Amino acid sequence: MALRGSNEVGLRMLLYPFSTNIVVRTACCSVGAVLPVYSTFKAIETKDQNEQQRWLVYWAAYGSFTVAESFADKLISWFPLYYHMKLAFLIWLQLPSVNGARQLYTSHIRPFLLRHQTRLDQIVGVLYHQMGRFFSAREAELQFAKAIGTKIIVSANHIVRDIIHPNQSPANRMIEAPPRHEEASDSEHEE
Repeated sequence: MALRGSNEVGLRMLLYPFSTNIVVRTACCSVGAVLPVYSTFKAIETKDQNEQQRWLVYWAAYGSFTVAESFADKLISWFPLYYHMKLAFLIWLQLPSVNGARQLYTSHIRPFLLRHQTRLDQIVGVLYHQMGRFFSAREAELQFAKAIGTKIIVSANHIVRDIIHPNQSPANRMIEAPPRHEEASDSEHEE
């Protein structure tokens, strides 16, 4: 019964029209990306061709939506209940009963890409060529950045490990100075 009550509170918080956008935006991220990433992983690992196709179509629809949203976000995010509508849209894309991603793909995305395929292939070719030139020209800087990044990650890993397991790490052991014999030697000289 306690679990049911907490689910109702969460659902009310999510669907209440005047709730904070943080809750609904987190739900959008979870529904739009986190759950599909796991479902895509499962489809790949089980080698289920139908599920792989389903999630490829979803990612095409989600990616197209994300591109469109990135241009319009500053304008449309001010509309009341925008994130609630976005959440409903993301759920619609995934629901097997309505197959929203496939509907969007076959009615809008696929015809658009087929109509502009030649030009898009040229643009993609130029972009890949320019990226290749950019990375080739800056290979030394990229290797340096990679080395620095690796050192940072290793250091952060050691710090986290030291925090989690403080007694198991040599970094937390104190360096002790050798015992001082000055007191003994001073007292010997005084006698």
